[in-house]
Order: sequence, then structure tokens, then C-alpha cells
Amino acid sequence: MQAGGDHLHIGTIVGAHGVKGWVRVVSFAETSKPFTPGRRIYIKKTDGRPAAYTVRDYQPYKNILRVSFEMIATRDAAEDVVGAQLFINRSELPEPEDDSWYWHDLIGLAVYQEDTYIGRVENIFATGSNDVLVVRHEGGERLIPLIESIIRQIDLEKKTIRVDLPEGL
Repeated sequence: MQAGGDHLHIGTIVGAHGVKGWVRVVSFAETSKPFTPGRRIYIKKTDGRPAAYTVRDYQPYKNILRVSFEMIATRDAAEDVVGAQLFINRSELPEPEDDSWYWHDLIGLAVYQEDTYIGRVENIFATGSNDVLVVRHEGGERLIPLIESIIRQIDLEKKTIRVDLPEGL
């Protein structure tokens, strides 16, 4: 099981919490919906063996989530999964709205201005007003705002993004 393909990496277990098997999770998801009770999450331990676990409960806490899974009922069991990566099935995500995309679908796409290759999307981050593509190229990286006036076309089938960059960007 890897990120991409049929599964999406949604977080990492960073510690145990309490004595009843709760774990502390750094979530990469925009919402806590993947951690809804009854939801199935795949835990890939550091030794590489993935296993499906069902969420029993979760609690937002500061900048992390505290999550309780069925089958993890003791502190020892929780400590056994520290460092593990969390995945969900891609098929469980709702279809994005028109003119919107999941970030993970944009990572790796080739970026072009007309016929000139600019680089590949390596990362994306949010700002207060819009998201920004981090595009890696031979000379380094370029930050491109993900806004309508710059992004001309995103073609997931061709794995390309066409842009119209203003002078100096």
C-alpha cells in the first residue's frame, strides 16, 4: 500500500495518549471526516505491514487529533503503532466540485506555459487567499498561485497544467 493509486496518505501516528489505547495523529486531511467513528483506516506500521482498523472515536486537540481505534485498547498497543502512516481508500472520497481538485491529484503534474515546460508540481500549500503550487525545475523551484487568472487548464488525464504567467513570476 502506497500513497497514490488506490490509497491516500492522510496522517501519521506521532504518539500514544493515555492508557486506553488512544493515539495522537498529525492529520494531512483538510477536515476530520476521515476519522469519523465507524470509518475504516489502514495503518501501515514502520515495518511495512498495512492493516485495516475501524475508528472508534476521535477528539481534535490543539493541532493534532486524538484517535481511538477498535483493536487498539491499551497503551502498549498504541505505542506499537507510533510512527505508522494512515491511509484511506481513494474511492471513499466524494467527487470534487467543478473547477476544483484534490491536492494529491495535482502533485506530479507537468506544468507548461504554451509549449515551454516549466517543471513538475512537487507540493502545494494554502495561503489566506489561495493555494500555491510549488513547481520544481532544474534551476530550483517556482511558486505559482492556483488562481483562475494564471491557471488556464488542468488536465488530469494528460497529467498537465497549462499556465499563463505574468511577467516576473
